[in-house]
Amino acid sequence: MEENMESAPAERVKLKDLTPQSKNVNVLVKVTGIGAPKEIPNRFGGEPKRVAEARVGDETGTIVLSLWQDQIGSVQEGDVLYIENGYISLVQGHMRLNVGKYGKMAKSDEAVPEVNTEVDFSSAGYEQERRRFRPRYGGFRGRGRR
Repeated sequence: MEENMESAPAERVKLKDLTPQSKNVNVLVKVTGIGAPKEIPNRFGGEPKRVAEARVGDETGTIVLSLWQDQIGSVQEGDVLYIENGYISLVQGHMRLNVGKYGKMAKSDEAVPEVNTEVDFSSAGYEQERRRFRPRYGGFRGRGRR
């Protein structure tokens, strides 16, 4: 028996429903402001990366959207964006919306009702979970000396 494996259209969420653990989120937001680009050193020693913070929102509140490299010049204040497969990261304990390499960001013709600028979801502080260190190459495996 063969089942139809097509997935239903992804569910769109409001910014108020986002948590620090949110992944695979689809949101429709309006850009209310864009900060100046900054250069961030590459962790692996290559060329520095450019990042800018854009303030985006919907009728439930606003959040900071991180724009990387080519994304920076592609949006302007007042644009309505549909972000597909985005995720939330914590930057110094504050939520940031990201598109990432598996996500998509496109301008939309849909209207966003009045943006609620009274509620800032990026202003709340969250405790960042510490990652456990796992050695990449071997390390101690619990065996005795041979």
